[in-house]
Amino acid sequence: MISLARSLGDLFDEFTCEAFRLETLSDYSGSGNTDAYRAFMDGKVQPENYNAEWLAEVRTHVAAGKRLYRVHVLTRPLTPYLRFELGWGYVANAMAGEEFYILDVTDRPNPLPEGVHDFWLFDSVVPAPMRYAEGGTFAGAEILPRARAAEFVAYRDTALAHAVPFADWWTKHGK
Repeated sequence: MISLARSLGDLFDEFTCEAFRLETLSDYSGSGNTDAYRAFMDGKVQPENYNAEWLAEVRTHVAAGKRLYRVHVLTRPLTPYLRFELGWGYVANAMAGEEFYILDVTDRPNPLPEGVHDFWLFDSVVPAPMRYAEGGTFAGAEILPRARAAEFVAYRDTALAHAVPFADWWTKHGK
């Protein structure tokens, strides 16, 4: 059971069953592995050790019977960053056991309420909305009280109900 976690890192250490992520941005280039993004943009081949720390964490959680999964809300055409994230990140992360779904709102309304942004939801009881600055730079997360969990469970369930598995979407739209 998750205690009174102090940070997002604590939540990853303490969750027992599942960690869900909603992604809503088309550009996270100011966060994470900016060198890998530049390499992608320069047309280089994906390095073998790309995202190695996250892949190891995913494998550890999955081997322990935990589920990590995401829904990305997006529109086509994909931004250069999304081509990178989905083509390099999602493909590699999926091989480690992380699950991905796409909620493509190119030709339909977004089923999520206006104002729903990125968040993590741990064990369906601890929501952690994410904040990003201009250019997709991570600006922090707020760990909300468990009393707010039902709201984020509803967002998760709505997103999943309207999303398709990443592999299916990628075959049709990504390549």
